[in-house]
Amino acid sequence: MTLKVSVDTSVCQGHALCSWTAPGVFEPDDDDGHARVLLPVVPDDLAESARRAAEGCPEGAITITDG
Repeated sequence: MTLKVSVDTSVCQGHALCSWTAPGVFEPDDDDGHARVLLPVVPDDLAESARRAAEGCPEGAITITDG
């Protein structure tokens, strides 16, 4: 199954919790600190951490789709 992630940067507040939880998937943007997606299609070995990052986002800025 393919897991895809995206971040709504208009909602993200730059807490960086996602980059701590799933460092191979997200990182803070150098310009504004908002989350940047490194891997829009998440490999299986990082899927669980990407899901935890989405669940832990205080603003709910991360969207995950299975496809």
